[in-house]
Amino acid sequence: MSAHEPLIEVSHLTHVYHPGTPHEVRALHGVCLTVHRAEFLALVGGNGSGKSTLAKHLNALLLPTEGRVVVDGLDTRDPQALWEIRRRVGMVFQNPDNQIVATVVEEDVAFGPENVGLPPEEIARRVEEALQAVGMLDYRRREPHLLSGGQKQRVAIAGVLAMRPQCIVLDEATTMLDPEGRQEVLETAHRLREREGIAVVHITHNMEEAAQADRVVVLHEGRVALEGTPQEVFRDVRRLRSLRLDLPEVAELSACLRRRGVRLEGQPVAVEDLVAQLLRQSGVVV
Repeated sequence: MSAHEPLIEVSHLTHVYHPGTPHEVRALHGVCLTVHRAEFLALVGGNGSGKSTLAKHLNALLLPTEGRVVVDGLDTRDPQALWEIRRRVGMVFQNPDNQIVATVVEEDVAFGPENVGLPPEEIARRVEEALQAVGMLDYRRREPHLLSGGQKQRVAIAGVLAMRPQCIVLDEATTMLDPEGRQEVLETAHRLREREGIAVVHITHNMEEAAQADRVVVLHEGRVALEGTPQEVFRDVRRLRSLRLDLPEVAELSACLRRRGVRLEGQPVAVEDLVAQLLRQSGVVV
């Protein structure tokens, strides 16, 4: 299958909490979005922009008020398809302690396969493969409470991997982690995309993390405000600031250099790219 083939298609999605009551809240307004196979998609926006609501629609934890969400040909409104949708799209949430259910790492990763009745030998194979994929095989017999936050999130990801998903949704899964833990989770996500062909949807407030994605979607007040590559999105400085969003440090520096008359090609999103451009302009061969 092509890496550019759609995996999840969101069409004119509207979601209303508490409809018909005084507490009615329209969280999403006609959102259209496609997640492609084996892509790394960052979904960003301020508080209340609808990021987590949209994330929960990707594996049918929420159902549309209006519109459709189709996962690999399966409509989330079809109750007969729910189990298969949730197997294909796994969720990892913000607090790793809320996701771990067992007292030993390998038992936690085995929880999902055991609950769908897989044979013991298949469960053992999946647990080993999942822990190997996230770099936690050496910790298989550890107690989860002895792990760091980043390690716990990698165990949570392994639990999702054991169900053989086609997509993993990280719903602000790095928010509560220190910088080292964030990097562990991001490196794991990139490795899964590159080696296993798993699509990753990363919901985040952190623009430095978003800059590492293949594509960035910006939500504002329940609508898609911007969409494109990191280079395209982070060059639109005025629009991002109007949405009260920060810029990655490299994009901020690039904007400052442009104001001072430095000509740059496109929008560098990595320090190495910006330095290489500046060295070339100085006549240094890189």
